[in-house]
Amino acid sequence: MELKANDKKNLEINVGENIYCRYAIKTHFVRLKENYIDIINEYIKPIYKEGDKISISEKMISLCQNRVIYKKDLKIGFWAKFLSKFASKSTAGQGINNIYKMSYCIKKVGLFKTIYASIFGAFAKLFRRKGIFYKIVGQEVAGLDGFYSKIFEEYGEFGIENPSKPYDVCKEIEEKTKIPCMIVDANDLGQELLGYSPKMGEELSEEEMLGIIKDNPAGQGRELTPIILIRKKIKEYNV
Repeated sequence: MELKANDKKNLEINVGENIYCRYAIKTHFVRLKENYIDIINEYIKPIYKEGDKISISEKMISLCQNRVIYKKDLKIGFWAKFLSKFASKSTAGQGINNIYKMSYCIKKVGLFKTIYASIFGAFAKLFRRKGIFYKIVGQEVAGLDGFYSKIFEEYGEFGIENPSKPYDVCKEIEEKTKIPCMIVDANDLGQELLGYSPKMGEELSEEEMLGIIKDNPAGQGRELTPIILIRKKIKEYNV
């Protein structure tokens, strides 16, 4: 397997005093209820070197856990239709302007909190502050993917929730594969660290973990690279 970065993404990044290579690992299209340990064993173990780490897309783990909610199970009421009309569109994909995502938000955190977040989010935009809505409603809503078929037709009929117990998942992966890992929710606008394994936490700070993937090396479209192999670059010294 040729190790390389995604197109239009930098292979290397400086974090603190170190340089890290971020290799985008292309997999098959991961479907519901697959086994994430099997996926890592298939694609990562053959190329793994001591000291390597991996960053895993939260979407891959969620699909393996069957963490989805279908359109047919959401009630699209007046407030979902009304509030979604005033939500900002996101350049990173479908946002809360999608009526199904707004409906999910109302179901998840309640109508009062959703209205409250919408009002304060709109007010904050007057002062050019973004993301207030999601800060109020929380990561469960902010991390919802899917309900959007433009890139992957399969995602048109369901939304993909955040993974369940991401720290436990990372611990399991490290125990069964011996590979330190983290689970991230990343796009071209921002990154959220959802969990990491014990050894990952011993060797890197949370700030360093986020720094390594701050430019979203996994990509935003049909790359099919839900895993990034992280390899520290050995410094060369002139004698």
